Amino acid sequence: MLKRCFTWFRRPFLIAMGIGAGIIAHASTVYFNDEELPDFVIEKLPLPNEDLWFLALRIHVIVAVLTLPACLALLSRRLLRGLPRLHRWLGRTTGTVVLLGLVPSGLYLSWYAKGGMVSTVGFALTGIIVAFAMVRAIAAARARNYTQHARYTRHVVAQLSVAVISRAMMTALDAVNVDPMLAYVVSLWLPVVGTAALVEWHHFSSKPKTQHKTENRSPHVAHAIPDDFHADLGRLHGSTGH
Repeated sequence: MLKRCFTWFRRPFLIAMGIGAGIIAHASTVYFNDEELPDFVIEKLPLPNEDLWFLALRIHVIVAVLTLPACLALLSRRLLRGLPRLHRWLGRTTGTVVLLGLVPSGLYLSWYAKGGMVSTVGFALTGIIVAFAMVRAIAAARARNYTQHARYTRHVVAQLSVAVISRAMMTALDAVNVDPMLAYVVSLWLPVVGTAALVEWHHFSSKPKTQHKTENRSPHVAHAIPDDFHADLGRLHGSTGH
């Protein structure tokens, strides 16, 4: 039943995240206008190192705008089946950019988050989850453990989607006159913890009863895996030998 719900929810989620990423990208152009400062930036002034903060913000925005659509593309079965080599190189490039650009800049910015330490911890937590999951996803892909690769790839996408989900939640909470600071904290923590829990729930609920130690050794083993995403990975890599 859970797997069926995820299947139904998959396409609307990907479409919503794609639209949300586009809206955020458009709204983020103001960060590169030296003549105009957004309200949330003005609230933080003065900063101990304003130039460094703006550099971190711009790096974070650019990388986030690029990596969320890239991660959504990596979940595409059509790309995986039709262009497996592109899938691999897109994954490697995205992983590198996330680990070297998105996570460090995000951790730095978290120290100046609105809401004090509770928000700082929340932003740091999502950054740590992204870094840990990306490293594990890369390691699992290299080891051809496609069940774990799919699991940790979903964690990366889930945490990157927090930017879209939290903005939608803040808009909804503001519409019903929830205290702005409470809305900000809830809109941060609930998606971070909720999406991580949802990914783990999906992973363990769809886990096969019999675990294969080497699930990538042949296409026949890959067919035994119930999850479509890593089954496709197993079939492609098992048949191509890459």
